[in-house]
Amino acid sequence: MKLLSSLLWFFLAASLVGAADEKSAPPPDAATATNAVIEAEYQKVLALDDAAQTEVDQWIRENQAFRAQGGGVPDAELNRRIAERRAPVQQAYLNFLTAHPNHARAHVSYGSFLNDTTDAAAALAQWEIARGLDPSIPAVWNNLANYYAENGPTTNAFADYAKAIELNPHEPLYYHNLGRVIYLFNQEAAGYFHLTEAETFAKVLTLYRQAQQLAPDDFPLASDIAQTYNAIRPFPADAALQAWNDALRLAHDDVEREGVRLHLARIKIQTGALDAAPS
Repeated sequence: MKLLSSLLWFFLAASLVGAADEKSAPPPDAATATNAVIEAEYQKVLALDDAAQTEVDQWIRENQAFRAQGGGVPDAELNRRIAERRAPVQQAYLNFLTAHPNHARAHVSYGSFLNDTTDAAAALAQWEIARGLDPSIPAVWNNLANYYAENGPTTNAFADYAKAIELNPHEPLYYHNLGRVIYLFNQEAAGYFHLTEAETFAKVLTLYRQAQQLAPDDFPLASDIAQTYNAIRPFPADAALQAWNDALRLAHDDVEREGVRLHLARIKIQTGALDAAPS
């Protein structure tokens, strides 16, 4: 009743002083200018985040290289430096969200920042806030699905990746992610989607192929396609060989090429076709 009374009062007041409201309402340009200022603030926070992440990634790579040569700093020291570098970024997010608590994309970004710091529970909370504020953001559903794929329940991951695809059917990552989680949890997926084992792997390949149409040069995706054939029974050797050869053409370096050649050699040993193995 209180809500109804409030609504009746609002419409009555609007009918009585509509002209006054019209005069006092800010012009559209003012709202646009305000949004532009907020967006600029948000982009500054993202730039801080990106810069810190780039630097942290470099520290990690350098430390790994030093360790390979018998040097490097202890994990505790590296983690301390990383925490110190990320602290002002976290404060920037907190300041922005205090001023703009309904900025859904900032909650998405802050959740990703927290996830990078291995605080998955806090990241989940931010993504849930973002979903509540704006459920039309595909990245929210993809990030939530990533969480559930890692922590369960897996069925939430199936549903949330599918929602991300529905909202943005042009993003190859979403198809790839859904295909991968179905591959990894194929028994749960078979029950969830009401599929046989063969149909489940066929669904994985369909999703991967949809992703590949959008990202034809993606080596990890091509490798996952080939890996899927290895799990199918009876084993489709010809299709697997073709898929691994496709992946070989997309490999970026010797490490990736050697990994693919190992799979090719195993298939050729299994099928008795060693003479056709790549050099």
